[in-house]
Amino acid sequence: MKRCWGAMNRLAVVAIAALLAFTPAQAQRRDKALEAALLAHVTELASDAYDGREPGTEGEAKTLRYLGQQWFDIGLESGTNDPRNAWFAPVKLVAREPASSSASFTRRNRPQFVPPGSTEVFTSGKRTLVNSAPILFVGKGEGEVGRAELAGRVALLLDGGTEGSERQNALLKAGAAGVLTVLDGERTLEQIRARRGRSGYALATEELGGDLEAFITAEGLERALAGGPLDFAALKALAAKPDFVPRLLDLAVTLEATTRETRINTHNVIGRLPGRRPDSGAVLLLAHWDHFGECAAPPAEDLICNGAIDNASGLAALTEIARRLAKGPALDRDVYFLATTAEEIGLLGAEAFAEDPPLPLSQIVAAFNIDSFALAPRGAPLGIVGRGLTPLDAGILAVAKAQKRKVVEGDAANAYIRRQDGWALLQHDVPTVMVSSSWSDIARVERFFETDYHRPGDQLKPGLDLSGTAEDVAFHVALVRHFGDPKKVPLRSK
Repeated sequence: MKRCWGAMNRLAVVAIAALLAFTPAQAQRRDKALEAALLAHVTELASDAYDGREPGTEGEAKTLRYLGQQWFDIGLESGTNDPRNAWFAPVKLVAREPASSSASFTRRNRPQFVPPGSTEVFTSGKRTLVNSAPILFVGKGEGEVGRAELAGRVALLLDGGTEGSERQNALLKAGAAGVLTVLDGERTLEQIRARRGRSGYALATEELGGDLEAFITAEGLERALAGGPLDFAALKALAAKPDFVPRLLDLAVTLEATTRETRINTHNVIGRLPGRRPDSGAVLLLAHWDHFGECAAPPAEDLICNGAIDNASGLAALTEIARRLAKGPALDRDVYFLATTAEEIGLLGAEAFAEDPPLPLSQIVAAFNIDSFALAPRGAPLGIVGRGLTPLDAGILAVAKAQKRKVVEGDAANAYIRRQDGWALLQHDVPTVMVSSSWSDIARVERFFETDYHRPGDQLKPGLDLSGTAEDVAFHVALVRHFGDPKKVPLRSK
């Protein structure tokens, strides 16, 4: 009998320890009705009938109809603030691929021979031409170069075997007419052509020109420099000096590039939950609706990238947050709900929203992005993508404390800051973060990236656990109520 009671006591101790280890979030009653509603949205939006939700396709049309009907039934109003385009804000995209490229060099108006196939020129526009521009040698491009030095000139940059896009972009932004990169390391012109030969996407404009980025082999540059005061070895020696300063060469270059383009008409979906005091600002929630459509080819059996986690789960969460806010007490501030297009090809829908917003961006006191919210189980702590980059942290932590939700320490999740729509809004000074249990565990996120992410495997699977997503929905309702209160969060100064 004593042994029996002893065993029972040990079981009781184990049970009590398990309860103590249970987090406050886990101790809350599980909202199975919410989980069922989320699953219904994911099941619909990630089905083969939507063909991967690619912009400009019938999959987009079905997605827009579904979201528009859901949001209307919830009680939202159109948030475009444009009578011509209720609910669906047009976004015009252009897909460009290289068509032609040429580069020629002169010294004192006399041509310098460069072997065919030793150069390649790319433009971000339809057609861009730089004619007889002086060449400014900037070495490795590690120091600052003045705008006056770069104006009207082509910057000659050493590649050094490393990806030079950031250095190229900095020189173009500083005023260079173009950037000519010397492939003096491991990268080859063939690799550049293969990578840059694919279509690139941008918001459509009627402008012809764009940035010019050119590449030349080391052998090609050696021939262009022939007969002049400096050969390629001398240039590299100059760049290696600690006191190196940019040097104007006695060479001029003519660069030209054109592209073939395809125009795509797509849309953002914008809804609004009116507040009692719309003059007091607004809160914005957003999630991208797009994915890659048919992303595989035969003989593969599964051709469709359904995007169940990325980002049907985010759309499901966004819709159910709207439903719960609409059913609750009216807020002082307006709440905008934005489903963006073209996130997967460059955050372009979010950029289009920021460039032509339905309200002044300074009126948005807080924006919360919702992306891939179905990775974590119930009871997981929260991670913040964008922590330390906005004034929102204190309010988020206050809500987390009130909701008994733990938030992971540190800013490790910021490794993903440029890979989601919030980054586009941050570039326009809109305080934007992503708060989710999915992003609290970097190893878990990386496992998703290494397996189903952007592949046909990201589809609805039996037993999809949306319990963590349901908790995140409840947390975002509380977040919006906090930031939707002008007494707690004043309107940003303009």
